[in-house]
Amino acid sequence: MERLYWLRVLSPWGSLRLLATERGLCRIVLPGEAGVERWVDRYLAGSVLEEGGPLAQEAARQLQEYFAGKRRVFDLPLAFYGTPFQKAVWNALLEIPYGEVRSYQEVAAAIGRPEASRAVGAAIGANPLPIVVPCHRVMRSDGSLGGYGGGLPLKVALLRLEGCPVRFPMVQ
Repeated sequence: MERLYWLRVLSPWGSLRLLATERGLCRIVLPGEAGVERWVDRYLAGSVLEEGGPLAQEAARQLQEYFAGKRRVFDLPLAFYGTPFQKAVWNALLEIPYGEVRSYQEVAAAIGRPEASRAVGAAIGANPLPIVVPCHRVMRSDGSLGGYGGGLPLKVALLRLEGCPVRFPMVQ
């Protein structure tokens, strides 16, 4: 039976919940986000839930460094649960440098599926590891923000933390 470690970490925007297995960090729950129990039931049903764990603690430390502007790249093992297409998209997001943005179309091209911008958007919306897998760095090709699971104010705050000049609201 797999162990599922959990930990709360404070961010400037509220409390995050981190979930990790022995294989890697698998879920970051943003403030106000619902549905994590369904996600656990789908991918990690029967896991033994335990507070703490070294990987969750290291993830919390690195996130605090990121929030303080002292970390640009995360160095954590990640355990992705999703379809092969989703995993390809999430891996492509890891290649977007700190402080830069890409369009959904550019991410689609990066995975060799230039016609799949909408499917890329759906995969980004299902990203289980926001912030660490930087879906906040993806915008519409017209420069507008698009969406964000944690809400557009959080997306703007993360982009500004990274030095990206964005105006809010930039929604169409």
